[in-house]
Amino acid sequence: MKHHDTVAGRLFDYLNIAVLSLFALATTVPFVHIVATSFASEREVLSKDFILFPTEFSLDAYRTIFANDRMLTSLFVTIFITLAGTSINIVATSIMAYPLSRKDLIGRKPLMMMVLFTMLFGGGMIPTFLLVKALGLLNSYWSLLLPGAISVFNLILLKNFFQQMPEGLEESAKIDGANDLVILFRLVLPLSLPAIATFSLFYAVGHWNTFMPAVLYINDAAKWPIQVLLRNIVMLSQSWLDNPEAAAEQASMTETVKMAVITVATVPILCVYPFLQKHFAKGVMLGSVKG
Repeated sequence: MKHHDTVAGRLFDYLNIAVLSLFALATTVPFVHIVATSFASEREVLSKDFILFPTEFSLDAYRTIFANDRMLTSLFVTIFITLAGTSINIVATSIMAYPLSRKDLIGRKPLMMMVLFTMLFGGGMIPTFLLVKALGLLNSYWSLLLPGAISVFNLILLKNFFQQMPEGLEESAKIDGANDLVILFRLVLPLSLPAIATFSLFYAVGHWNTFMPAVLYINDAAKWPIQVLLRNIVMLSQSWLDNPEAAAEQASMTETVKMAVITVATVPILCVYPFLQKHFAKGVMLGSVKG
């Protein structure tokens, strides 16, 4: 008799479903509240403490933020950083993971020890800032793309995945005259789409949410990603709340505008998940067994 056919098994399934549903509800309700508040009217937001379904539908908040050129600029900057950064991450990680996966690589173990050392020990914020400054990367997009070009954790997983591929595939390609780069880009990577899709998602989310590197390295407000602009909007509105005199002098920053900015900063990256979902569950476990 199968586990799910017993009374205890069915009770466990029902309890499991109930607990997971509560967790899903707890994570979904706050986001629904944010989206609903962004579409609510200012009067409804001021009269209610919590909104799940707005009774007075309004697009004023979105008109306000998209009327501002800085908002659109920050959104395009974030999209550019995400696309360019993810491409650099995948290419750099693959180019380094593939040779480290070959057992015939000379100096493979010392190289792996050096890689693992960077995973356990880092230079810190100040030395990294001085390095970026010495390289002339301050106030440029390269300061957001190059320092984190390779994630050691993703590198190790991808290396282990490459090691699990049959050696006969590469031997056949070499017999046909293919070199290492051809084998990597035309044979290994196409067969590694689940892993590549998973790591692309990890890298893309990291770039989309980039905040501290932009605060440290970008001085030009026109080059700020959307997360930095969101922080400034929230902090500015908070300062107005703390200082009524300043609030009377400045233009009003309503709660709906803040929620609209949060929605715009969150929804685009969420839309990527459905396209990678079929690869995500499989790819996240690939390369995590063998060392």
